[in-house]
Amino acid sequence: MIAHRSIALTTAVGRAQTEILRVAPGITGLWQVSGRSELEFDRRVTMDLYYVRRWSIWLDLVILARTVSHILGRRGAF
Repeated sequence: MIAHRSIALTTAVGRAQTEILRVAPGITGLWQVSGRSELEFDRRVTMDLYYVRRWSIWLDLVILARTVSHILGRRGAF
């Protein structure tokens, strides 16, 4: 449920692409609750790598709580 969101295979290049694609995409992720469309693509890739490299149940719980907060507060995508 929580992971990176799918991105075009040609946009994440090299090792970053290989690492990110080791994890199945989810319906929410760090990028979605950290600014989403306000962030540059490079920052998104960095966040996806951070998630893959430092995954923990606690990180998932933080992202999930932030997702609920964004939904209830109607922040993010418009």
